[in-house]
Amino acid sequence: MPGTILEDAKALITEPVSPQDLDVPFRNPTIVHIRTSKMKTMRNLTITTGIYKQPREGRIYCTSTGLESDEHDLTFHGGVDKAVHQYCPSHYSSWAADFPDQRDAFEVGGFGENLVCSGGMNERNVCIGDIYRVGDERDGTVLQVSLPRQPCFKLNHRFGIKNFAAQTWKKSRTGWYYRVLHEGWMQAGDQIVLLERKHPQWTIERVQEYLHRDKTNLEKLEELENINEFGKECKTAFTNLVANAKAARDGTNKKEPENWEEFDVVEKKMHGNKVAAFVFQKAGEGEEIDPGSFVRLKLPNGLVRSYSVVGGNTHRFQLGITLDANSRGGSEYLHHNVHQGDKILVGKITSSVPFKGQASDHIFIAAGIGITAFLSHMDVYTQINYNWKLHYAVRSTEDTPFKDLLDKFGDRVVIYNKEKEERMDVLRILQGRNWNGFVYVCGPQRLIDDCVRSSNVCGMREDEIHYEAFQIATDGDPFTVELKLSKKTLDVPADKTLLQVMREAGLEVDSSCEAGNCGTCRVDVCSGQVEHRGSALSEEDKKEAMLSCVSRGIKHIVIDF
Repeated sequence: MPGTILEDAKALITEPVSPQDLDVPFRNPTIVHIRTSKMKTMRNLTITTGIYKQPREGRIYCTSTGLESDEHDLTFHGGVDKAVHQYCPSHYSSWAADFPDQRDAFEVGGFGENLVCSGGMNERNVCIGDIYRVGDERDGTVLQVSLPRQPCFKLNHRFGIKNFAAQTWKKSRTGWYYRVLHEGWMQAGDQIVLLERKHPQWTIERVQEYLHRDKTNLEKLEELENINEFGKECKTAFTNLVANAKAARDGTNKKEPENWEEFDVVEKKMHGNKVAAFVFQKAGEGEEIDPGSFVRLKLPNGLVRSYSVVGGNTHRFQLGITLDANSRGGSEYLHHNVHQGDKILVGKITSSVPFKGQASDHIFIAAGIGITAFLSHMDVYTQINYNWKLHYAVRSTEDTPFKDLLDKFGDRVVIYNKEKEERMDVLRILQGRNWNGFVYVCGPQRLIDDCVRSSNVCGMREDEIHYEAFQIATDGDPFTVELKLSKKTLDVPADKTLLQVMREAGLEVDSSCEAGNCGTCRVDVCSGQVEHRGSALSEEDKKEAMLSCVSRGIKHIVIDF
């Protein structure tokens, strides 16, 4: 009976497990119960999940993609490498001790596991590549350990604890996945028999050590990269870690000077009266661009400008550029002088808008051309089943850029049309955000100022909101700058930035967006006061640094870079 199954499971988690106990080899592991689920909507969200698994009675057939009637969000879970998930039931009492305010949430099945077993199997005595038989020799199932679990934001939401997912690998309580080597039947009471141990030195816990902590040990990373039994997720991760470790060893990971390449303008299309969409392309196959990136263009009139990438790859991408009434020359030149068939120099592509994978909900707030900073994020978040909503202010229906892209998102997009006297109430939006939500803002300074005021009223933390400005004032009172090492003093006039003056003095200062969003042009402030502008620095960072592209010193400052 279900009650008996649950009572048997709860008997396994009465006391927290000490690290010493976890080192004990498992003995005669037996399935206490098997859990499956249909996809269900998560609490307070619109997305669905397969985490709410319930115990099953009787024999259950296990195919190469998992247990009969078990459904997965295939973005992060399920598939042949993640067919069956097992979790050590004794961990629940340890979690309850760690988070007493959430004690009642830590019940067997909370991690969405398929198998609940007695016998002490855990991350310190289960190894990658282990092969187990479950059930009868004639028609039972044969499983192989394929991956340590890497929990996503849904675990945070399930237990109501921000950043909880990261705690699972830090404390070696992740659980693990199996692939199915032989399809067959299993049921509660079946023993789990170890048939073969291929890599006794690589326990689940030790694998996590090199996935998350020690990412520079090239010898161990190469050993892990060559373990064929890993699922694709880990194979890819260790291949990347090996490449990074080799680059660090060989000194090839140093920042390269910006390389300007010639791209063809293969398309120019107006969106309303003010926004021009350009498609730039060069020969060859491109690589994926991180969502929320921007690219630098060097225009024939000598200007260098940065623009958000709407979509595409490193060899073909689209930009949306509004004709600014107060243009400093960039948008005006692109609108009036650049046409299909022309060639433009393209520099580096840099990530700017963060990818907040551990947030339960994502709120985008944009106005005008600010939408270009978020379009690729919204597309990716839709593909990977994230909960999100866009609040977008426009002047009129005619002046709504990329309307075809917005329409495909349906009711996830709320448009406020000034022509129809519709007003975006930022305070109401922030007050109504879901638990563990993250907010992204891009638009003119007045929108950003409104969001700053409203977020303060709502008591939001600095790490819960990101600002992406496309217009920002850079002029102001003149000031002087002393360079700490050379003792040289530079004068910064009212109409120039510190970045411009440093370059005019022959200093090589790296930069990218030049709008205060990315932090590339950061310099250390040794003494003096700064009028901070831009969004790339935290309040803690501002105590010792400034953005040379937009921020200004007050009277006299001393810097190092």
